[in-house]
Amino acid sequence: MNLGKIFGWILLVAGLALIIWTIYYSFNIFTGKSDTPGPGLFKVENTSPTDTKGLFDSLLGSVTGGSGNIAGTGTNSLFPADFLPKTLNLAAWSLLAWILISGGAQISNLGIKMIKN
Repeated sequence: MNLGKIFGWILLVAGLALIIWTIYYSFNIFTGKSDTPGPGLFKVENTSPTDTKGLFDSLLGSVTGGSGNIAGTGTNSLFPADFLPKTLNLAAWSLLAWILISGGAQISNLGIKMIKN
């Protein structure tokens, strides 16, 4: 066995490991086993520790100029304060996971080509 084939096997295993790790981590995120949804790029910080208004209550209240009520019910019960950051973090993780899986596939493909030659 020459050095090229050995390096090809290393690349094949590394690419497959990258793909498997990404899928495993994604599975943990989407089933709720992971504490943080995705890379944690988007965060909402409360302006005061006693502020219990939801993010959408404050946004809707500033847009409508009212209390943020829709048909007599507050939007605080519809959307929790961390709904938007979690959604954006999941979208960011989905994009990153797609890049990692594509990269792992390219690395594995290069390894397969080196093994064949």
